[in-house]
Amino acid sequence: MKKTKLTFTTIVFMVLTAFALQGQENDNKSDKDCVVEQKNINESQKDSVSEYEKFKMKSELIIQSYEKSIIELKEKIAKEKKENKDKYEKKLVELEQKNTELKNKLEEYKMEGKDQWATFIADFNNDMEDLGNALKNFTLGGE
Repeated sequence: MKKTKLTFTTIVFMVLTAFALQGQENDNKSDKDCVVEQKNINESQKDSVSEYEKFKMKSELIIQSYEKSIIELKEKIAKEKKENKDKYEKKLVELEQKNTELKNKLEEYKMEGKDQWATFIADFNNDMEDLGNALKNFTLGGE
């Protein structure tokens, strides 16, 4: 009977030890998985920031080109007859305002997530395209 108790106790001890070691291995694997996951998150965030910076630089160049177009149109409007001048200046002020709004929208954007980023890009590109078309199609009476 003593031998059976001793054997049983030994087996229970070995099983509990095995479970304890298994738990430590799982904890180590879990810790390693967390570290890997954190690295993936950090890389993803870096990629998003990099993507945003590229988008921002490209958009700023386009906005600057729109500013140049607006300046050129102002110079052309200055040479127009008084009766047409007011109408053209009013349209141009609206376009200049839209350009400023785009510039501010780009500066004020905060990275909030991939879905919001995709929506921002789509909306922003659409607004920029609309402004670009409006500037391109802006015509004066003598043209």
